[in-house]
Amino acid sequence: MILQILILIAGLVLVVGGAEALVEGSSSVARKFGISEFVIGLTIVGMGTSAPEMVVSFIGAFKGNADIAVGNVIGSNIFNTMLILGITAMILPMGITSMNRKKDIPINIVVTVLLILLGINFTIFGAGADRLSRIDGAVLLALFCVYMYISFRYDVPESSSEEVKERKIGWSLLLIAAGLAALILGGRLFVNSAEIIAKMLKVSDKFIAITILAGGTSLPELATCVVAAARKKGQLALGNIIGSNMFNILLILGGSALINPLSLNNISLVDLGMLLMSALLIWSSIYVGKRNQIDRADGAILVILDIAYMAWLIIKG
Repeated sequence: MILQILILIAGLVLVVGGAEALVEGSSSVARKFGISEFVIGLTIVGMGTSAPEMVVSFIGAFKGNADIAVGNVIGSNIFNTMLILGITAMILPMGITSMNRKKDIPINIVVTVLLILLGINFTIFGAGADRLSRIDGAVLLALFCVYMYISFRYDVPESSSEEVKERKIGWSLLLIAAGLAALILGGRLFVNSAEIIAKMLKVSDKFIAITILAGGTSLPELATCVVAAARKKGQLALGNIIGSNMFNILLILGGSALINPLSLNNISLVDLGMLLMSALLIWSSIYVGKRNQIDRADGAILVILDIAYMAWLIIKG
């Protein structure tokens, strides 16, 4: 038990340290190349922190286990938006830029709706099957490429009066690589040791799956967003969440469906409803409460809804 606790602590230290390095390196790259911190969060940070989800989903697809591939992405996106974005907003209210309002947030909603329409054809239209086919996967992958192009093509770097230390690009890239490696390794150590400790304490497998394993693959996003919020880099945090969600749906599910068509028969309407609600709640923050800001009240609502969803999953069994 003592050894596992030490491993748990070591994993947490690696995650926090990795998040610090990733945020610092990514911010430096953004300044060096005149890219907005949102786009850096959307691409480098968002893709990097979604690596655990990609590994889990691709392995699930190779093994023909659609429940793992699809459930991992849907659960992760809900967790990302409801809990991680909620906690981050409670630490630091995040401003929503004009490009977020006109492009990023609406596209996030459209992609979420598209996933639902493609994934449950039979339930909605009474035709086809409730699955993502290889053609659906190809469509999602093509849209991913289009979205990445649009994000860079129409990026508007934000101006900042913040005094920052200029780093050499090589050092910044090393910080990013080291940060991502520490996040992934630390997250794996943390999840594995937490699972072992939970079993030693005779906690049920259901509770372990819903809490430790479901949240474990999103631990890099959580650590990165909390560190970004502490450093008052709200756009990087928002970009990380939206980027991770887009990456999960378009690239991970798209790629997984190409490997093996994915059935959504075991994904409930409640799960899909929460997924859509999470995307819509980001959009509602533009108009509700403090306009063009995901404020602390918005964050609290997101966290409460995630807790309610977790409780429903536990009760449902």
